[in-house]
Amino acid sequence: MEASKELLKKALELKPAERIMLLSGLIESLDEPDKTIDEIWTIEAEKRLKAYRNGKLKGVSYSDVFGE
Repeated sequence: MEASKELLKKALELKPAERIMLLSGLIESLDEPDKTIDEIWTIEAEKRLKAYRNGKLKGVSYSDVFGE
């Protein structure tokens, strides 16, 4: 915990642009993709595409979705 406090103290001494770069890198490191979820969505997308192509699923028009 002390190391974290020391890092924060040093980070606050950085220029704003450097702090943004540091913050961006930290946030990016937390946003790791979950391969299991990606695989589930890939399978689901393939099922939906197959159903659409086989006429079992109908598409929705852009204007219906976005009200234009």
